[in-house]
Amino acid sequence: MNLPEDVQSARNAMIGKPGAMNPGQVNLSRMALQQVEIAARYLPYVEPGILEKIKHAKREIVIHFPVKMNDGTVQIFEGYRVQHNDTRGPFKGGLRFHADVHLDEMKALAMWMTFKAAIVNVPFGGAKGGVKCDPRTMTSGELEKVTRRYTWDIAPFIGPEVDILAPDLATNPRVMAWVMDTYSIREGHPVPGVVTGKPLELGGSRGRLEATARGLLIVAERAARLKGMAMKDAKVAIQGAGNVGGTAARLFSRAGARVIAISDIKGGIHNSRGLDIAKALQCKVSNNCFTKGEIDGDEISNEELLELECDILVPAAIENQITEENAGKLRCRMIVEGANGPTTPAADEVLRQKDIYLVPDILANAGGIVVSYFEWVQNLQELLWSEEEVYQKLRRILVRAFDETGALSERHKVDMRTAATILSIGRVAEATRLRGIFP
Repeated sequence: MNLPEDVQSARNAMIGKPGAMNPGQVNLSRMALQQVEIAARYLPYVEPGILEKIKHAKREIVIHFPVKMNDGTVQIFEGYRVQHNDTRGPFKGGLRFHADVHLDEMKALAMWMTFKAAIVNVPFGGAKGGVKCDPRTMTSGELEKVTRRYTWDIAPFIGPEVDILAPDLATNPRVMAWVMDTYSIREGHPVPGVVTGKPLELGGSRGRLEATARGLLIVAERAARLKGMAMKDAKVAIQGAGNVGGTAARLFSRAGARVIAISDIKGGIHNSRGLDIAKALQCKVSNNCFTKGEIDGDEISNEELLELECDILVPAAIENQITEENAGKLRCRMIVEGANGPTTPAADEVLRQKDIYLVPDILANAGGIVVSYFEWVQNLQELLWSEEEVYQKLRRILVRAFDETGALSERHKVDMRTAATILSIGRVAEATRLRGIFP
Protein backbone atom coordinates (compact mmCIF):
# COMPACT_ATOMS: atom_id res chain seq x y z
CA MET A 1 0.00 0.00 0.00
CA ASN A 2 1.50 3.35 -1.05
CA LEU A 3 1.01 5.89 1.71
CA PRO A 4 1.27 9.70 1.52
CA GLU A 5 4.78 10.84 2.37
CA ASP A 6 3.77 12.59 5.60
CA VAL A 7 1.85 9.57 6.87
CA GLN A 8 4.68 7.18 5.95
CA SER A 9 7.21 9.45 7.64
CA ALA A 10 5.12 9.62 10.80
CA ARG A 11 4.66 5.86 10.78
CA ASN A 12 8.40 5.27 10.57
CA ALA A 13 9.04 7.71 13.40
CA MET A 14 6.41 6.21 15.69
CA ILE A 15 6.89 2.47 15.34
CA GLY A 16 9.11 0.94 17.98
CA LYS A 17 8.90 3.89 20.36
CA PRO A 18 7.63 3.57 23.97
CA GLY A 19 4.01 2.62 23.83
CA ALA A 20 4.37 0.70 20.57
CA MET A 21 4.12 -2.77 22.10
CA ASN A 22 3.49 -4.85 18.99
CA PRO A 23 4.47 -4.68 15.31
CA GLY A 24 2.38 -2.08 13.50
CA GLN A 25 1.47 -0.28 16.71
CA VAL A 26 2.57 3.29 17.17
CA ASN A 27 3.47 5.65 19.95
CA LEU A 28 0.23 7.32 21.02
CA SER A 29 1.74 10.70 21.80
CA ARG A 30 3.33 10.89 18.36
CA MET A 31 0.07 9.70 16.81
CA ALA A 32 -1.85 12.54 18.46
CA LEU A 33 0.76 15.07 17.29
CA GLN A 34 0.57 13.72 13.74
CA GLN A 35 -3.21 14.23 13.76
CA VAL A 36 -2.65 17.83 14.87
CA GLU A 37 -0.13 18.45 12.10
CA ILE A 38 -2.48 17.08 9.44
CA ALA A 39 -5.37 19.25 10.67
CA ALA A 40 -3.14 22.33 10.97
CA ARG A 41 -2.81 22.51 7.18
CA TYR A 42 -6.44 23.62 7.11
CA LEU A 43 -5.92 26.25 9.83
CA PRO A 44 -3.51 28.74 8.23
CA TYR A 45 -4.91 31.56 10.35
CA VAL A 46 -3.74 29.93 13.61
CA GLU A 47 -0.50 31.50 14.82
CA PRO A 48 2.41 29.03 14.93
CA GLY A 49 3.05 29.85 18.58
CA ILE A 50 -0.51 28.99 19.54
CA LEU A 51 -0.30 25.74 17.63
CA GLU A 52 2.91 24.86 19.46
CA LYS A 53 1.16 25.53 22.77
CA ILE A 54 -1.61 23.10 21.81
CA LYS A 55 0.98 20.43 20.98
CA HIS A 56 2.40 20.48 24.50
CA ALA A 57 0.89 19.56 27.85
CA LYS A 58 0.85 22.29 30.47
CA ARG A 59 1.88 19.91 33.22
CA GLU A 60 3.11 16.30 33.45
CA ILE A 61 3.02 14.85 36.96
CA VAL A 62 4.83 11.61 37.77
CA ILE A 63 4.65 10.24 41.32
CA HIS A 64 5.98 7.18 43.14
CA PHE A 65 4.14 6.16 46.28
CA PRO A 66 4.28 3.26 48.75
CA VAL A 67 1.33 1.01 49.63
CA LYS A 68 1.31 -1.71 52.27
CA MET A 69 -0.24 -4.78 50.63
CA ASN A 70 -2.36 -7.40 52.34
CA ASP A 71 0.62 -9.74 52.79
CA GLY A 72 2.47 -7.06 54.76
CA THR A 73 4.94 -6.12 52.03
CA VAL A 74 5.35 -2.55 50.83
CA GLN A 75 5.03 -2.02 47.09
CA ILE A 76 6.02 1.15 45.22
CA PHE A 77 3.53 2.25 42.56
CA GLU A 78 4.08 4.72 39.74
CA GLY A 79 1.28 7.16 38.95
CA TYR A 80 0.69 9.90 36.39
CA ARG A 81 -1.50 12.92 35.83
CA VAL A 82 -1.02 14.84 32.60
CA GLN A 83 -2.84 18.16 32.35
CA HIS A 84 -2.84 19.15 28.71
CA ASN A 85 -4.72 22.41 28.26
CA ASP A 86 -7.05 24.48 30.46
CA THR A 87 -7.60 27.46 28.14
CA ARG A 88 -11.33 26.75 27.78
CA GLY A 89 -11.96 25.55 31.33
CA PRO A 90 -10.74 23.23 34.10
CA PHE A 91 -8.79 20.13 33.16
CA LYS A 92 -11.01 17.06 32.79
CA GLY A 93 -10.12 13.43 32.27
CA GLY A 94 -10.25 9.86 33.46
CA LEU A 95 -8.13 7.81 35.83
CA ARG A 96 -7.09 4.34 34.67
CA PHE A 97 -5.44 1.39 36.39
CA HIS A 98 -3.45 -0.84 34.05
CA ALA A 99 -0.11 -2.63 33.97
CA ASP A 100 0.87 -0.94 30.69
CA VAL A 101 0.10 2.65 31.72
CA HIS A 102 2.93 4.99 30.65
CA LEU A 103 3.57 8.69 30.26
CA ASP A 104 3.32 8.86 26.46
CA GLU A 105 -0.11 7.23 26.64
CA MET A 106 -1.24 9.79 29.22
CA LYS A 107 0.01 12.67 27.06
CA ALA A 108 -1.98 11.49 24.04
CA LEU A 109 -5.14 10.76 25.99
CA ALA A 110 -4.97 14.15 27.73
CA MET A 111 -4.66 15.91 24.36
CA TRP A 112 -7.60 13.96 22.95
CA MET A 113 -9.66 14.94 26.01
CA THR A 114 -8.97 18.60 25.22
CA PHE A 115 -10.23 17.98 21.69
CA LYS A 116 -13.30 16.06 22.88
CA ALA A 117 -14.36 18.89 25.14
CA ALA A 118 -13.84 21.39 22.32
CA ILE A 119 -15.71 19.41 19.67
CA VAL A 120 -18.82 19.14 21.87
CA ASN A 121 -18.22 22.71 23.05
CA VAL A 122 -18.27 22.17 26.82
CA PRO A 123 -16.01 24.41 28.98
CA PHE A 124 -13.34 21.91 29.90
CA GLY A 125 -9.72 21.27 29.01
CA GLY A 126 -8.11 17.87 28.83
CA ALA A 127 -6.25 15.70 31.33
CA LYS A 128 -5.57 12.02 31.97
CA GLY A 129 -4.28 10.02 34.88
CA GLY A 130 -3.18 6.49 35.55
CA VAL A 131 -1.49 4.12 37.95
CA LYS A 132 0.78 1.36 36.68
CA CYS A 133 -0.70 -1.75 38.33
CA ASP A 134 -2.65 -4.91 37.55
CA PRO A 135 -6.03 -4.53 39.28
CA ARG A 136 -6.93 -8.15 38.43
CA THR A 137 -4.34 -9.35 40.95
CA MET A 138 -5.33 -6.92 43.71
CA THR A 139 -8.00 -7.05 46.39
CA SER A 140 -10.61 -4.33 46.82
CA GLY A 141 -8.78 -3.16 49.92
CA GLU A 142 -5.48 -2.87 48.06
CA LEU A 143 -7.14 -0.95 45.23
CA GLU A 144 -8.63 1.44 47.77
CA LYS A 145 -5.19 2.06 49.31
CA VAL A 146 -3.67 2.72 45.87
CA THR A 147 -6.52 5.08 44.95
CA ARG A 148 -6.36 7.05 48.16
CA ARG A 149 -2.58 7.41 48.18
CA TYR A 150 -2.55 8.44 44.51
CA THR A 151 -5.27 11.02 45.22
CA TRP A 152 -3.46 12.39 48.26
CA ASP A 153 -0.25 12.90 46.31
CA ILE A 154 -1.86 14.70 43.35
CA ALA A 155 -4.37 16.62 45.51
CA PRO A 156 -2.50 19.95 45.23
CA PHE A 157 -3.05 19.84 41.46
CA ILE A 158 -6.76 18.86 41.28
CA GLY A 159 -10.11 20.27 42.36
CA PRO A 160 -13.58 21.15 41.01
CA GLU A 161 -12.27 24.35 39.42
CA VAL A 162 -8.83 22.97 38.55
CA ASP A 163 -8.90 19.32 37.38
CA ILE A 164 -11.84 16.92 37.63
CA LEU A 165 -11.26 13.15 37.53
CA ALA A 166 -13.57 10.49 36.07
CA PRO A 167 -13.69 6.68 35.65
CA ASP A 168 -11.68 5.04 32.89
CA LEU A 169 -10.08 1.66 32.26
CA ALA A 170 -10.47 -0.58 35.36
CA THR A 171 -11.91 2.24 37.47
CA ASN A 172 -15.56 2.78 38.35
CA PRO A 173 -17.97 4.81 40.52
CA ARG A 174 -16.60 3.14 43.68
CA VAL A 175 -13.07 4.30 42.83
CA MET A 176 -14.41 7.81 42.22
CA ALA A 177 -16.04 7.70 45.66
CA TRP A 178 -12.63 6.94 47.19
CA VAL A 179 -11.05 9.82 45.26
CA MET A 180 -13.79 12.20 46.36
CA ASP A 181 -13.58 11.12 50.01
CA THR A 182 -9.78 11.41 50.15
CA TYR A 183 -9.80 14.85 48.57
CA SER A 184 -12.67 15.97 50.82
CA ILE A 185 -10.77 14.86 53.93
CA ARG A 186 -7.83 16.99 52.83
CA GLU A 187 -10.08 20.01 52.23
CA GLY A 188 -12.05 19.56 55.46
CA HIS A 189 -15.49 19.47 53.81
CA PRO A 190 -17.31 17.45 51.11
CA VAL A 191 -16.17 18.30 47.57
CA PRO A 192 -18.35 16.22 45.20
CA GLY A 193 -17.26 18.26 42.17
CA VAL A 194 -13.68 16.95 42.23
CA VAL A 195 -14.83 13.83 40.34
CA THR A 196 -17.60 12.82 37.98
CA GLY A 197 -18.90 9.32 37.38
CA LYS A 198 -19.40 8.83 41.11
CA PRO A 199 -22.33 6.98 42.74
CA LEU A 200 -25.70 8.70 42.55
CA GLU A 201 -25.86 8.75 46.35
CA LEU A 202 -22.74 10.96 46.46
CA GLY A 203 -23.85 13.49 43.84
CA GLY A 204 -23.49 11.48 40.65
CA SER A 205 -25.66 12.09 37.60
CA ARG A 206 -28.37 9.87 36.24
CA GLY A 207 -27.29 8.44 32.90
CA ARG A 208 -23.54 8.86 33.50
CA LEU A 209 -22.71 5.14 33.52
CA GLU A 210 -24.23 4.59 30.06
CA ALA A 211 -23.19 7.96 28.64
CA THR A 212 -20.26 6.93 26.45
CA ALA A 213 -22.10 3.95 24.95
CA ARG A 214 -25.28 5.94 24.46
CA GLY A 215 -23.24 8.59 22.68
CA LEU A 216 -21.81 5.91 20.38
CA LEU A 217 -25.32 4.89 19.36
CA ILE A 218 -26.40 8.50 18.81
CA VAL A 219 -23.52 9.26 16.42
CA ALA A 220 -23.80 5.84 14.76
CA GLU A 221 -27.47 6.49 14.01
CA ARG A 222 -26.61 9.92 12.63
CA ALA A 223 -23.82 8.49 10.48
CA ALA A 224 -26.01 5.65 9.26
CA ARG A 225 -28.69 8.09 8.20
CA LEU A 226 -26.07 10.15 6.34
CA LYS A 227 -24.89 7.04 4.50
CA GLY A 228 -28.38 5.74 3.73
CA MET A 229 -27.99 2.79 6.08
CA ALA A 230 -30.89 1.55 8.21
CA MET A 231 -30.04 0.78 11.83
CA LYS A 232 -32.68 -1.93 11.93
CA ASP A 233 -31.00 -5.28 11.16
CA ALA A 234 -27.62 -3.59 10.61
CA LYS A 235 -24.84 -6.04 11.42
CA VAL A 236 -22.67 -4.69 14.25
CA ALA A 237 -19.39 -6.15 15.55
CA ILE A 238 -18.08 -4.82 18.87
CA GLN A 239 -14.54 -5.30 20.14
CA GLY A 240 -14.69 -4.83 23.90
CA ALA A 241 -17.27 -5.87 26.47
CA GLY A 242 -16.63 -3.51 29.36
CA ASN A 243 -18.78 -0.58 30.34
CA VAL A 244 -18.52 0.96 26.86
CA GLY A 245 -18.57 -2.16 24.64
CA GLY A 246 -21.02 -4.19 26.70
CA THR A 247 -23.43 -1.31 27.18
CA ALA A 248 -23.17 -0.38 23.50
CA ALA A 249 -24.06 -3.97 22.57
CA ARG A 250 -27.25 -3.75 24.61
CA LEU A 251 -28.16 -0.36 23.18
CA PHE A 252 -27.50 -1.30 19.55
CA SER A 253 -29.58 -4.44 20.05
CA ARG A 254 -32.48 -2.45 21.51
CA ALA A 255 -32.24 -0.09 18.54
CA GLY A 256 -32.94 -3.02 16.21
CA ALA A 257 -29.40 -3.77 15.05
CA ARG A 258 -28.01 -7.30 14.98
CA VAL A 259 -24.90 -7.54 17.13
CA ILE A 260 -23.10 -10.40 15.38
CA ALA A 261 -19.91 -10.41 17.47
CA ILE A 262 -18.54 -9.21 20.78
CA SER A 263 -15.23 -9.84 22.53
CA ASP A 264 -13.14 -9.17 25.60
CA ILE A 265 -9.41 -9.49 26.24
CA LYS A 266 -9.64 -13.30 26.07
CA GLY A 267 -11.53 -13.49 22.78
CA GLY A 268 -15.09 -13.34 21.56
CA ILE A 269 -18.15 -14.99 20.12
CA HIS A 270 -19.68 -14.64 16.65
CA ASN A 271 -23.02 -15.49 15.09
CA SER A 272 -23.82 -13.99 11.69
CA ARG A 273 -27.56 -14.22 12.46
CA GLY A 274 -27.13 -12.11 15.58
CA LEU A 275 -26.23 -12.89 19.19
CA ASP A 276 -28.50 -13.03 22.21
CA ILE A 277 -26.68 -10.12 23.83
CA ALA A 278 -28.32 -10.42 27.23
CA LYS A 279 -27.32 -14.07 27.41
CA ALA A 280 -23.80 -13.38 26.11
CA LEU A 281 -23.11 -10.66 28.66
CA GLN A 282 -24.52 -12.78 31.47
CA CYS A 283 -22.23 -15.61 30.37
CA LYS A 284 -19.28 -13.25 30.60
CA VAL A 285 -20.29 -12.25 34.13
CA SER A 286 -20.66 -15.91 35.18
CA ASN A 287 -17.57 -17.32 33.44
CA ASN A 288 -15.39 -14.24 32.97
CA CYS A 289 -15.35 -14.98 29.24
CA PHE A 290 -17.60 -15.81 26.28
CA THR A 291 -18.02 -19.59 26.41
CA LYS A 292 -19.02 -21.60 23.37
CA GLY A 293 -21.84 -23.95 24.19
CA GLU A 294 -23.59 -21.54 26.50
CA ILE A 295 -23.98 -19.04 23.65
CA ASP A 296 -25.21 -19.85 20.15
CA GLY A 297 -22.12 -18.86 18.18
CA ASP A 298 -18.50 -19.60 17.31
CA GLU A 299 -15.48 -18.52 19.31
CA ILE A 300 -13.25 -15.97 17.55
CA SER A 301 -10.17 -13.94 18.38
CA ASN A 302 -10.11 -10.17 18.67
CA GLU A 303 -8.16 -10.02 15.42
CA GLU A 304 -10.79 -12.12 13.63
CA LEU A 305 -13.59 -9.95 14.97
CA LEU A 306 -12.12 -6.87 13.35
CA GLU A 307 -12.11 -8.57 9.96
CA LEU A 308 -15.72 -9.80 10.01
CA GLU A 309 -18.07 -8.69 7.27
CA CYS A 310 -20.45 -6.24 8.94
CA ASP A 311 -22.14 -2.88 8.54
CA ILE A 312 -20.75 -1.18 11.65
CA LEU A 313 -17.51 -2.03 13.46
CA VAL A 314 -17.14 -0.63 16.97
CA PRO A 315 -13.59 -0.91 18.37
CA ALA A 316 -14.33 -0.25 22.06
CA ALA A 317 -11.37 -1.90 23.79
CA ILE A 318 -7.91 -0.33 23.70
CA GLU A 319 -5.69 1.67 21.39
CA ASN A 320 -3.69 0.47 18.37
CA GLN A 321 -6.15 -2.17 17.17
CA ILE A 322 -6.59 -1.13 13.53
CA THR A 323 -3.15 -0.79 11.97
CA GLU A 324 -1.55 -0.70 8.56
CA GLU A 325 -1.17 -4.49 8.80
CA ASN A 326 -4.87 -5.32 9.20
CA ALA A 327 -6.73 -2.28 7.83
CA GLY A 328 -6.77 -3.71 4.33
CA LYS A 329 -8.56 -6.81 5.61
CA LEU A 330 -11.50 -4.96 7.17
CA ARG A 331 -14.88 -5.67 5.57
CA CYS A 332 -17.10 -3.21 7.42
CA ARG A 333 -18.96 -0.29 5.88
CA MET A 334 -18.49 2.03 8.83
CA ILE A 335 -16.30 2.32 11.94
CA VAL A 336 -17.48 4.09 15.09
CA GLU A 337 -14.58 4.38 17.54
CA GLY A 338 -15.57 3.61 21.12
CA ALA A 339 -11.97 3.35 22.36
CA ASN A 340 -9.39 6.11 22.35
CA GLY A 341 -6.80 5.85 19.58
CA PRO A 342 -7.84 2.45 18.17
CA THR A 343 -6.75 3.39 14.63
CA THR A 344 -3.24 4.42 13.57
CA PRO A 345 -2.60 7.23 11.04
CA ALA A 346 -1.34 4.76 8.43
CA ALA A 347 -4.48 2.68 8.90
CA ASP A 348 -6.61 5.81 8.47
CA GLU A 349 -5.16 6.24 4.99
CA VAL A 350 -5.89 2.61 4.09
CA LEU A 351 -9.48 3.00 5.29
CA ARG A 352 -9.92 6.15 3.20
CA GLN A 353 -8.73 4.28 0.13
CA LYS A 354 -11.21 1.49 0.91
CA ASP A 355 -13.98 4.09 1.32
CA ILE A 356 -14.79 2.93 4.87
CA TYR A 357 -16.55 5.75 6.69
CA LEU A 358 -15.05 6.41 10.12
CA VAL A 359 -16.47 8.40 13.04
CA PRO A 360 -13.38 9.30 15.12
CA ASP A 361 -12.94 8.72 18.83
CA ILE A 362 -12.95 12.39 19.86
CA LEU A 363 -16.49 12.64 18.47
CA ALA A 364 -17.85 9.11 18.75
CA ASN A 365 -17.05 8.52 22.41
CA ALA A 366 -17.53 12.09 23.64
CA GLY A 367 -20.79 11.17 25.40
CA GLY A 368 -18.83 10.51 28.57
CA ILE A 369 -17.37 14.00 28.83
CA VAL A 370 -20.72 15.58 27.96
CA VAL A 371 -22.56 13.85 30.81
CA SER A 372 -19.56 14.44 33.09
CA TYR A 373 -20.10 18.12 32.36
CA PHE A 374 -23.77 17.70 33.26
CA GLU A 375 -22.78 16.05 36.55
CA TRP A 376 -20.31 18.83 37.33
CA VAL A 377 -22.97 21.49 36.66
CA GLN A 378 -25.49 19.66 38.82
CA ASN A 379 -22.96 19.46 41.67
CA LEU A 380 -22.14 23.17 41.47
CA GLN A 381 -25.84 24.13 41.40
CA GLU A 382 -27.02 21.38 43.78
CA LEU A 383 -29.43 19.96 41.20
CA LEU A 384 -30.42 16.47 40.05
CA TRP A 385 -31.71 16.14 36.51
CA SER A 386 -33.89 13.26 35.39
CA GLU A 387 -32.46 10.56 33.12
CA GLU A 388 -34.71 11.81 30.33
CA GLU A 389 -33.35 15.36 30.69
CA VAL A 390 -29.77 14.05 30.56
CA TYR A 391 -30.37 11.99 27.42
CA GLN A 392 -32.20 14.77 25.61
CA LYS A 393 -29.40 17.23 26.32
CA LEU A 394 -26.78 14.63 25.35
CA ARG A 395 -28.47 13.89 22.03
CA ARG A 396 -28.79 17.57 21.17
CA ILE A 397 -25.11 18.27 21.82
CA LEU A 398 -23.78 15.20 19.99
CA VAL A 399 -26.01 15.67 16.95
CA ARG A 400 -24.86 19.28 16.69
CA ALA A 401 -21.20 18.24 17.02
CA PHE A 402 -21.62 15.52 14.38
CA ASP A 403 -23.31 17.89 11.95
CA GLU A 404 -20.66 20.59 12.45
CA THR A 405 -17.90 18.05 11.87
CA GLY A 406 -19.66 16.69 8.81
CA ALA A 407 -20.00 20.18 7.37
CA LEU A 408 -16.25 20.77 7.80
CA SER A 409 -15.53 17.40 6.23
CA GLU A 410 -17.53 18.40 3.15
CA ARG A 411 -16.05 21.90 2.99
CA HIS A 412 -12.43 20.77 3.11
CA LYS A 413 -12.95 17.41 1.39
CA VAL A 414 -11.31 15.56 4.27
CA ASP A 415 -12.19 12.55 6.39
CA MET A 416 -14.15 12.93 9.62
CA ARG A 417 -11.09 12.54 11.88
CA THR A 418 -9.31 15.42 10.22
CA ALA A 419 -12.49 17.50 10.25
CA ALA A 420 -13.04 16.80 13.95
CA THR A 421 -9.45 17.78 14.74
CA ILE A 422 -9.77 20.97 12.67
CA LEU A 423 -12.91 21.93 14.58
CA SER A 424 -11.37 21.16 17.97
CA ILE A 425 -8.05 22.92 17.38
CA GLY A 426 -9.82 25.93 15.93
CA ARG A 427 -11.86 26.38 19.10
CA VAL A 428 -8.89 25.92 21.44
CA ALA A 429 -6.76 28.24 19.31
CA GLU A 430 -9.40 30.96 19.28
CA ALA A 431 -9.79 30.76 23.06
CA THR A 432 -6.00 31.03 23.38
CA ARG A 433 -5.93 34.05 21.07
CA LEU A 434 -8.63 35.79 23.08
CA ARG A 435 -6.96 35.13 26.43
CA GLY A 436 -3.50 35.98 25.11
CA ILE A 437 -0.10 34.67 26.11
CA PHE A 438 0.99 35.89 29.56
CA PRO A 439 2.97 38.02 30.17
